[in-house]
Amino acid sequence: MSKKEKNNNAIGLDKDKTKELAERLNILLANYQLFYQNARGFHWNIKGLKFFELHVKFEEVYTDSLLKIDEIAERIRTLGYIPLHSFSNYLKNSTIKEITDVSDGLEAVEEILNGFKVLLEKERVILDLSADANDEGTNSLMSDYISQQEKLVWMYSAYLAK
Repeated sequence: MSKKEKNNNAIGLDKDKTKELAERLNILLANYQLFYQNARGFHWNIKGLKFFELHVKFEEVYTDSLLKIDEIAERIRTLGYIPLHSFSNYLKNSTIKEITDVSDGLEAVEEILNGFKVLLEKERVILDLSADANDEGTNSLMSDYISQQEKLVWMYSAYLAK
């Protein structure tokens, strides 16, 4: 076994590079957990004339986030590391902060956009790192997330007439 092979993980990627990727993915996971919980709160607490349409939209956001949370955690495991799994760790590692008591639809949509901005920034960093590590699995995941979220940013921005 060559020295290079000894420094590879079970899926053939460099352990040093995947360690950094796993750390970044854990930070992304923490941010998704807060984003998810905020969207749930908006879904439950929204009021006003746009209640019916926003109630459905926020459910779409948190349902999609829940799927991504699982994918990110499973990717961390695939790379050979342990995903964060306590809310105290999520709070400590997330740039997105918990948002409480928002019932105004426009304010909630603005917060969704702020959350997407944070997620996109972190996903782009991971995209670059995964390309450098020759990690197509993580790269593909981030590429998909970015293209989906860029479209949602456009749509939510249009809703706010930005």
